[in-house]
Amino acid sequence: QVQLVESGGGLVQAGDSLRLSCAASGRTFSSYAMGWFRQAPGKEREFVAAIIRGGGSSRYADSVKGRFTISRDNTRNMGYLQMNSLKPEDTAVYYCATDQSLHNLLIINPDSWGQGTQVTVSS
Repeated sequence: QVQLVESGGGLVQAGDSLRLSCAASGRTFSSYAMGWFRQAPGKEREFVAAIIRGGGSSRYADSVKGRFTISRDNTRNMGYLQMNSLKPEDTAVYYCATDQSLHNLLIINPDSWGQGTQVTVSS
């Protein structure tokens, strides 16, 4: 498994931007697809975005398409989620996750999860 630590969350106003980071260790990060997920209070964890091992292809939830961008730097074992035009409904704990299968990320069943970072967007 890969150990993952998220950072970059915080309290922002609607319309602001944040960049989340995910630091990976323990295994070869470049061997794993990576994804971001979020969970709001009282709701189930939902898929946000995923990126393949080499970074050449990505997927997004419709709710964030055009506003969020997922990226990775395999030389630094880091993943990122750039979030622009934030809305109050983006408020949630954000988690990064990895799996050797992109499919497992898309069905929210990855091998490894981080502990999460809180993002709060005020109106």
